[in-house]
Amino acid sequence: MVERWSAVTPDKFTFDVKLHQLLSRHSTAAKFLPPALRDKSSKNPNLKVLLTPEIEEAVVRAFLPSLRLLHGHGKLGALLLQLSPAFSPAKHTLTELDQLLSSLRDYPMAIEFRNRNWVTGQQFAATLAFLKQYNATFVNVDAPEVDHFTVMPRDINEVSASNLAYLRLHGRDANAYLKGKTVAARFNYDYSNEEIAEIAERCALLTRDARELHVIFNNNCLDYAPRAASRLRVALLQLSGLTG
Repeated sequence: MVERWSAVTPDKFTFDVKLHQLLSRHSTAAKFLPPALRDKSSKNPNLKVLLTPEIEEAVVRAFLPSLRLLHGHGKLGALLLQLSPAFSPAKHTLTELDQLLSSLRDYPMAIEFRNRNWVTGQQFAATLAFLKQYNATFVNVDAPEVDHFTVMPRDINEVSASNLAYLRLHGRDANAYLKGKTVAARFNYDYSNEEIAEIAERCALLTRDARELHVIFNNNCLDYAPRAASRLRVALLQLSGLTG
C-alpha cells in the first residue's frame, strides 16, 4: 500500500503519518494492534492493551518498514504523535516518551498535546525544553476558545524545532468539539474567508523561525478541509505578494 501511495502521488507530495493510537497513550483494544502482536500483549481488566516498554518497542518495529519506504521515496513529511487528553502532567511525566522518541530519532517528530495543562504556567517552559531536547516539533492548534482541559489554547505560536513548525486546525465550534459523538461531528466546521485570512497571518508568523511549516486541516466533515486548504493557499500567495 505504501509503495502505491509513493507511486501515485506527485514527486513533491509528502505524507504526515499519525502514529498508532497505543503509542499516543490512547486506550486501545488488542484488535487494533498489528495481527502478530495481538496475542502477545497483556490486557487490563477492561481488555485494553497494557502499554509496556516491550509492546511499545514491538509496535514501533512493526511500522518502521513502511516509514522507511516513504522516507526512501522522499515522501515522508513528519510523524504526528497526538497524545491522549488523559496524558496529563498530574498523572504522567514527559520522560515516559523517552523510549519512543529515541526509537524514532531518525524522523521528524511533531507532538500534539491534547491536555492544556502541559502548556500552562511554569509547566509550559518544561514542556518546550523537553521537546527541544529531542528536536521535536510542538504542534500549534486552531480550536474553539473555551476553557476546557481537552481544548488547547489557540493563542500559542511556538516553534520548538528550527526544521519544522506545525499548525493543526480543528475548527471553532465548541459545542461540536466537546459533545460530538463522531470524529466528523466533532470537527464539523467550515472556516470563513475572514478566518482563513487570520490563519494565513499566523502561518507567516510561524515561518519566521522554521524552515518549513505544515498546516493540517482536521475539519474532516464533507469537503471542508480541502476547500479550506485551497483558500488558504490563495491567501498565503496574496500575503506574500505573489498574486492579487
